[in-house]
Amino acid sequence: MKEKSIIIIEAGLTGLSAGCYARMNGYKTKIFEMHNIPGGLCTSWKRKEYIIDGCIHYMMGSRYGTYHRFYEELGAAQNREMIDTEELMRIEGSGGDTWIVYTDIDRLEKHMKELSPEDTPVIEELCSCTRRFLSFEIPAEKPMEMMGIFDMLKMMKYIPALKTMGKYSGITMQDYAKRFKSPFLREVFPMIIEDIPDMPMMGVFFLLSYLHNKNNGWPAGGSLEFARAIEKRYLDLGGEVQYRARVEKILVESDRAVGVLLTDGSTHLADMVISAADGRTTIFDMLDGKYVDDRIKHYYNEWPIFEAYVQVSLGVASDFSELPHSIMLQLEAPLKVGDQIREYIPVKHYCYDPSMAPEGKSVVTASFIFTNYEYWKELSIDRLKYKAEKKALADEVISRLEMRFPGITKKVEVIDVATPVTYERYTGNWRGSYMGWKSLPSATGREKGMSKTLPGLDCFYMGGQWVFPGGGVPGAIAAGRHLIQTICRKGQKKFTSLSV
Repeated sequence: MKEKSIIIIEAGLTGLSAGCYARMNGYKTKIFEMHNIPGGLCTSWKRKEYIIDGCIHYMMGSRYGTYHRFYEELGAAQNREMIDTEELMRIEGSGGDTWIVYTDIDRLEKHMKELSPEDTPVIEELCSCTRRFLSFEIPAEKPMEMMGIFDMLKMMKYIPALKTMGKYSGITMQDYAKRFKSPFLREVFPMIIEDIPDMPMMGVFFLLSYLHNKNNGWPAGGSLEFARAIEKRYLDLGGEVQYRARVEKILVESDRAVGVLLTDGSTHLADMVISAADGRTTIFDMLDGKYVDDRIKHYYNEWPIFEAYVQVSLGVASDFSELPHSIMLQLEAPLKVGDQIREYIPVKHYCYDPSMAPEGKSVVTASFIFTNYEYWKELSIDRLKYKAEKKALADEVISRLEMRFPGITKKVEVIDVATPVTYERYTGNWRGSYMGWKSLPSATGREKGMSKTLPGLDCFYMGGQWVFPGGGVPGAIAAGRHLIQTICRKGQKKFTSLSV
């Protein structure tokens, strides 16, 4: 029987994952990627001797569990060192207080009680809730719509965790922070996950529990090397990929997706089309907005997305390995970023991974400096002004770092600034958002995500961060797997993932 063919748009993690699992299940595949490298948002880039990472900070399932098995199936975990740290981060206040977010939950509890004895009940509740998730396995084996009664029964062994989910389902980090009596903890607690105070508390419990289990580490080599490993697996399975190939239109005949038209004018046909590209571009540009309903319009008009950010990265001729690797630094002089003011910036070095910089040198980044997308988009129209603003921001960041790390200014050898426009240009992501839809406690039903299909269009599927909220490496990889499980089910084919 002739292999059915699938065209996949974009070679990000979801596209590569879908390609691998499609090949494992006997589908002929070709990926078209607008950039010249794989990975999409999961990327790194080289500046002289330094590797600048633009994605992974920690990765759920780095050592075991369902997600880790996915990484192994995709060839990304074998022979790859996973690096764990004793601290997630430090948050330094101007009054001399420092909250050390230890990855060991017992050590964290002790430290927080020493920092604020009057908050002992709140701290014990936080750590107790986290411990209920130490044995919890996120149900990612298959798409939610394919789960049945037996899958639900398996979840019953996690009753303590499930009860905690119910109790905290509507509580944000900002809400929880108000429980602390300590003004310092009230201020800094919402910064524990990239300084996004409206993130659900469930994210904190999962983060801390995976860190405690040393199952939320850093893949040595960084984000691009991780993506390249999956690309290799895909190619070894017989998949094809074409780079510098931007898809302009998805070809449709009789409400059935039949292929793609590239910007170079060439057409490519297949039995099915998967888009792992930007959701808005896919729906409203590649398909001209012909296959939407009120629900989809609501998503793109009303659902909040992760705010865009600027990342300032430095190659420094100094060894930072004896310093805390991640600090949320309160600035003595506030920092103007575009048209907004920031009083804290996250500062990180990568000395725990020697592949990122030459011996005795360090990559230092100020990342997740949230900013206004429109400001940078408008500025980018004038390339000279845009370039000058990036340089001015980098100079201001370096001046702030000089106050915390005296002498760093004279040791800076490389300066790199990535703005929301940078991410938009290289990935096509709407408004430069790094993780798509936000997952908020107030968003009833949003955790289920969007449908993988569009109304009235056959033989077409969507995956990636614009189909489900939250995003991240594990979610993106699971999304590719789920797409092929869905396709196999529709084609009455038993899904398989080849042993590795």
